[in-house]
Amino acid sequence: MSSPSSANSATDPSPAAPDAPAAEIEERVRYAETDGMGIAHHRNYFVWFEQGRTELCRRRGLTYREIEERGFFIVVVEAACHYKKPLRYDDRFIVRTALRESSAKKFVFSYEVLRAEDRQVAATGETVHLVVNREGRVAPLPQDVLDLLAGPERS
Repeated sequence: MSSPSSANSATDPSPAAPDAPAAEIEERVRYAETDGMGIAHHRNYFVWFEQGRTELCRRRGLTYREIEERGFFIVVVEAACHYKKPLRYDDRFIVRTALRESSAKKFVFSYEVLRAEDRQVAATGETVHLVVNREGRVAPLPQDVLDLLAGPERS
């Protein structure tokens, strides 16, 4: 999994459409994720976004590892986060991830980070990904992989 190549766009990323299927994971802010004021450091949101999209793919029936074993990589080419309310050490939070746009060569994920206690939005974000092959060239995913990633959650 690639790490973000850019951060903090000037635009406020829009959250997923209300009807877009989303995956939610719950986490807790760890001490190591805070700054000197006890507030979750901004860089961690991108790690939490990665956890959310990894889980979304898994729930749809395909892991990043399986995609990579087939010779494809879904790399981050753009990342943005809009911070609304701080999270602090030991706060429980939810990362809500949705696949907002998908094609054979491009994916756009949107994120909401919610305080678990009251579901207030702490941050929203978006990542844009391109599909590349082992040589690093943009390449389309096979249709069966695309169908799984763009499809509904599996049990």
